[in-house]
Amino acid sequence: MILEEQRVLHEDLERLEAAIADRVIEDPKHIRERLNRDHEVANFLIRIHDQSQRLLDIYRDSDGERTREIQSVSTGDPTSEFYKQLSEMKDFHRRYPNEPVENLERAYKRRPAAEGEVVAMPIDTMFTGEEGYGRFFDLTTLHEEFLNLPGVKGGRRFTYLQYLDSFDNFTTIKRADKMNDTYFRYLGALASYLEGFMRRTKPLEDLDKLFATFNADFEKAWEAGEIAEWQKEEKPKVAAPATKGSGEGIWCDDCEKEFKNENVYKHHLTNRKHIKAAEAKKNGTATNGAPRQSAATALGLKEKALAERESRIKKLVAAMQTERSDTRVNVERKQGMTDRERQQELAAFYEQSAEPAGRQEEDEESDGDDKIYNPLKLPLAWDGKPIPYWLYKLHGLGVEFPCEICGNFVYMGRRAFDKHFGEARHVYGLKCLGITNTTLFREITGIEEALKLWDKISRDRKKERTVHDNIVQMEDAEGNVMPEKVYLDLQKQGLL
Repeated sequence: MILEEQRVLHEDLERLEAAIADRVIEDPKHIRERLNRDHEVANFLIRIHDQSQRLLDIYRDSDGERTREIQSVSTGDPTSEFYKQLSEMKDFHRRYPNEPVENLERAYKRRPAAEGEVVAMPIDTMFTGEEGYGRFFDLTTLHEEFLNLPGVKGGRRFTYLQYLDSFDNFTTIKRADKMNDTYFRYLGALASYLEGFMRRTKPLEDLDKLFATFNADFEKAWEAGEIAEWQKEEKPKVAAPATKGSGEGIWCDDCEKEFKNENVYKHHLTNRKHIKAAEAKKNGTATNGAPRQSAATALGLKEKALAERESRIKKLVAAMQTERSDTRVNVERKQGMTDRERQQELAAFYEQSAEPAGRQEEDEESDGDDKIYNPLKLPLAWDGKPIPYWLYKLHGLGVEFPCEICGNFVYMGRRAFDKHFGEARHVYGLKCLGITNTTLFREITGIEEALKLWDKISRDRKKERTVHDNIVQMEDAEGNVMPEKVYLDLQKQGLL
């Protein structure tokens, strides 16, 4: 029944639009819920495209079936047509008695989670633990493949952090070392990962159009010779068949092979492989039946394929600079953590991700007077909530630095401790001890230590002043020798 199928398709499109509107109204705070919503909307859009295409095919009515059904309903006997369709329906349900009835009203509605229930989402299986729901790259496997490539400088000393900084810089490998299948497969795996990562993190963008522009830009650059790594160098020259070989033996043009012995060459002419190669060259085809290509042409195609993958990787990385920088910061941060701290952070992250949506909304709507859940006793940010644990570890806020000069005040973290030496509290404490030059007392936190240092500085200054005064000696008219200061004082008094 074409008309019924047409009506169902229209209803399905309306319910899909309503489902998308419901998802867009939501504003999830956590990246897990936000990314899951975007993937749901993307799947709905794909279904809308498919259903609209089926609906257009019905309206085009290329086989005329829709027109015949309309004519049978409008021009024939309505009662007989009704009973005819009713018998068809009964016959269908008789043959398929357990066929479930699709409920379009509930098909796209999100089932509310029960209290304390953790709802599994499709997004949970899309990312590895290292990727953090699309916030970071996970290039550890590709890093291992890169280290095994021929021509890689540094070998095993090339760390993962260095790889993150330069995995899109292909000038570190010589051009001759790139002309192998291992490097080609590595580029394909890297490009495939970056492209898949972008599709998983940006499901609502028209990525097919973006990738098509990548291909078009590469073709223009390749034709214009603007790819420096491949077309500014002089391409290796391929010797002509007549000049191949050492020149000492006999050269076979058909097989492109040199023979040192004449008898071996004559025996080779009767070989099946030689005969097949001679026929293929005569017909202009290769031995496998494909059009015969010269060595220079094959080399050019391989270079273009390698250059295309390198260019694609560069453009993909340029479009995800934020994820790349965040990945480097995350790797540096984890390298400074113990295994226990990594496990605690991962458990806290998954606990936050798996928290029911109702619980999160209640926490957001609760008043500021409610007790904040802060088991690790992290410092509070400007919004009154605990700062992230990674930021707490990055700034070393768990390390205490007491200062006796400031009244045994304890500073949390090296940054706050270094900053306090120029603050009013520390300067006032030094002045109370009689110390005027505060710039010489950085890293000094003990009162006794500060007093000893100040006493030493005072004695040294007094000694320097005395030595300076006694350096210059003056002599009066009677031949008496005295320091310059005494001489000037006597002169002012008129005694000389």
